Amino acid sequence: MSLFRSIAFAALAVAGFGTSSSAHAQSALYVDPESTTLDAAERLDGQARRDALALGAISSATWFTHGTPAEVESKVARLVEAAAARNEMPVLVAYNIPGRDCALYSSGGATGTDDYLAWIEGFAAGIGEHPALVVIEPDSLGIIPWYRTLDGELENCRPKGGEDGEAADERFTQLSAAVETFSALPNARIYLDGTGSGWLAPGEAASRLIRANVARADGYFLNVSNFESDARLLHYARWISDCLALVTADKIQPDECPSQYRPADFDDTSSWGATDAAYDALFSSARMARNPAAQKHAIIDTSRNGTGSWDPPEGKYADAEIWCNPPDRGLGRRPTLDTGSAYVDAFLWIKIPGESDGHCYRGTAGPTDPERGMVAPRAGGWFPEQARELIRNAVPPLDEN
Repeated sequence: MSLFRSIAFAALAVAGFGTSSSAHAQSALYVDPESTTLDAAERLDGQARRDALALGAISSATWFTHGTPAEVESKVARLVEAAAARNEMPVLVAYNIPGRDCALYSSGGATGTDDYLAWIEGFAAGIGEHPALVVIEPDSLGIIPWYRTLDGELENCRPKGGEDGEAADERFTQLSAAVETFSALPNARIYLDGTGSGWLAPGEAASRLIRANVARADGYFLNVSNFESDARLLHYARWISDCLALVTADKIQPDECPSQYRPADFDDTSSWGATDAAYDALFSSARMARNPAAQKHAIIDTSRNGTGSWDPPEGKYADAEIWCNPPDRGLGRRPTLDTGSAYVDAFLWIKIPGESDGHCYRGTAGPTDPERGMVAPRAGGWFPEQARELIRNAVPPLDEN
């Protein structure tokens, strides 16, 4: 750690940045003094630097995106050992699956299944017997190469060489094997991609999770790199859990699971109780009782969802890209393992708040984001203007004193 980081991290800890009434829960999550947020702070000054330091004092996930098996093992081991020395839980993201992000903003990944699974073995070896919360491959079940949905529709990720349908099967092979590797670790908690409340219906998410070996995982993560509100996500988290329970008990098929689209009206959250009631009816007709302790649980990314998702001006953009650096969003709940929900294990900052989603063109030729009037940093680059917005609009407010 650089001298700057050592001094800054100690000063912020003393000052109490990131603490709240849930300070005990917050202290159970590891704050990485080598984070990319604090790395960005070293290159900034003025308000931008203060913002990065404030965000860097709050627990965020650490992403592992490349390297050899030996390299990732070493980096992971260093992190989990540092967290264990503080008796804190680190949050680790494995993000190296072949065909990552379907060659879009965050493209990359291992060159093939064998290389990927060797990398996963290195990752798991780095964790060893230490406690860790592992987020396995954001977007990997939301964006699957050459995948057909439950209703037979071919999705948009269609890279060359996958037309024979084997690419989708390979994705499930990769994820299932990764789950097997991580589930063998005695103190790791592992979660697969459940997308988010503005994306897949619970039945669609459940069918993919089952094929990806969710039976051997603790559950699924929601809202990574997205902005959906807690009000929506808490419903969605429970619906996926209930759908999984009913489907795996052979009581219904995935496409029979109620959703945010039916009987609820997606745009009217006051109608979402209709879907709650539909699940109640299914459990009753199946003569099953819910068992939240035994059902699969969610973790929810609250890093940028304090004000919910962006509602763009109607008709202004050919593709508003509401997921891409939307304006005037806010930090959400501070990270905690104390959720008060039987279906949610943690609220976490998985996407690093303050890091860009990439260049957003919103249906134009670019390179300027027409909503912001500027060229955004590349995906993962530090975005000072967005960091300021997130802090200014935080819900609950962030103490900057």
